[in-house]
Amino acid sequence: MTFTFVTLFSNLIEGYFGDSILKRAIEKGILDIKYLNPRDYSKNKHLKVDDTAVGGGAGMVMNPQPLYDCLEDLQKKDEDVHIVFLTPVAKPFTQNDAKRLAKKSHVAFVSGRYEGIDERVIEKYADEVFSIGDYILTGGELASMVICDATARNVEGVLGNSESLEVESFETELLEAPSFSKPQTYEQISVPSEYLKGNHSKIRSLKFALSEAKTKFFRPEQLLKHKTRKSYEK
Repeated sequence: MTFTFVTLFSNLIEGYFGDSILKRAIEKGILDIKYLNPRDYSKNKHLKVDDTAVGGGAGMVMNPQPLYDCLEDLQKKDEDVHIVFLTPVAKPFTQNDAKRLAKKSHVAFVSGRYEGIDERVIEKYADEVFSIGDYILTGGELASMVICDATARNVEGVLGNSESLEVESFETELLEAPSFSKPQTYEQISVPSEYLKGNHSKIRSLKFALSEAKTKFFRPEQLLKHKTRKSYEK
């Protein structure tokens, strides 16, 4: 699977793929990471990619020409590319989106800067627009990396054990149960004794109860949704 980052600052992204799981996936040929810089397509003699906002307002806006030409070139090279824009004014990105994007052959992330991207670019080229939360970042690169990471780990072969995907948070309405490692006791605090007895049925029941408790504490609305759905299924 190919990921292309359309960004003015590829150096902010490149290091993230230099270690761990994603590095190994790249080395195995499962993932391919590419970069396109809109500045390389600028027809301005100073290679500018921004201009003042029409209608007034603070800050500069990424103007359409460099991005139009950049994304047009991208689509000519791969007509199947799925173009995603990152902006706070969009639908929230979810685990289901990550699983769906993982089935694409090529996803491109367009990272905005300054006060944002000229809306005409988004209207013409966006297949999807996502937000990773209700807050403002200095640029879209971090958001692009978040979505890329969440998507990449759902691509077949990226994780060493694909079964780990089945028990994670957001596969249902419930958050994942707490995890524990060895030693069994550390700083006089022990793991739940049921985990040590080898009764897998009871361990599953305990994990489910802990999962419900964690969801009730952090996201009570999701626990209500889960119980409502279960009652309908009965």
